[in-house]
Amino acid sequence: MIDKNLLDILACPSCQGDVKEQNDKIVCLKCGRQYPIKQGIPVLLIDEAEKSS
Repeated sequence: MIDKNLLDILACPSCQGDVKEQNDKIVCLKCGRQYPIKQGIPVLLIDEAEKSS
């Protein structure tokens, strides 16, 4: 689980949208990209993101 204070300052690297944690992923509320969380660390790399359908 990612600390709420960290989530408050994180933004999607693709569109700078707000993000939330959902099912062990960081999900952008604006563009829908899903970034993995590996060993408790969010991997906010556009190349690692999955685009939601």
